[in-house]
Amino acid sequence: MEIEDIREPVIHRFYRQYLHDESSARFIVSVSRHYTTSSLERLSEMGSRISRRAGVLALSFLGDYGSNSVLGRALHDSDRGVRLLAENGIREVWRRSGDDSQRSELSIIMRLNASRQYEEAIVRSDLLIDEAPWIAEAWNQRAVARFHLGMFEDSANDCHQTLEVNPYHFPAAIGMAHCYLEMNDAIAALDNFRRALHLNPDLEGVRAQVEYLRRTLEER
Repeated sequence: MEIEDIREPVIHRFYRQYLHDESSARFIVSVSRHYTTSSLERLSEMGSRISRRAGVLALSFLGDYGSNSVLGRALHDSDRGVRLLAENGIREVWRRSGDDSQRSELSIIMRLNASRQYEEAIVRSDLLIDEAPWIAEAWNQRAVARFHLGMFEDSANDCHQTLEVNPYHFPAAIGMAHCYLEMNDAIAALDNFRRALHLNPDLEGVRAQVEYLRRTLEER
């Protein structure tokens, strides 16, 4: 009689330990010793619920922009825990595009926007985009800065380019919707809020905006 091998993947143990002690450093070291990025991507898409959660969490720490599509698809996972981990993780891998120097420059631009130094953020974004136009987050950060300076059409154009480079970038779709609201184009705003929801169905605030705009347009 054959005995079925029911041993669970070792990543389950690492994941439970992480939930217990919240030590990301231990989790990263343990996972990186046993798994490659490609194996984590397979677990994230085809494993059990716990495997998918652990795989997505690991990619959040260890993956780079190459894992973008896997995490983008995980936003539609049947398990809410996977979806929440994917939403946090995908934002992290967006920052990991380009070489070390370009990633460092992107971090500076993001800090400039966070501290409301929008003019300087635009200057540095211009340079990074010229050097590496394939870094979607550079376009998005310039869109953020331009929006706060009231440059709504330019910001919308940058949001559009962000999505051209990274079709999973739901914040860019939201940003473009807000630009169109500022330009009094409710129909285009609604289209882009719907696009954001298509990319990330758990955006409840966006869902409320869609319903509000839909009712408003019907009442005209």
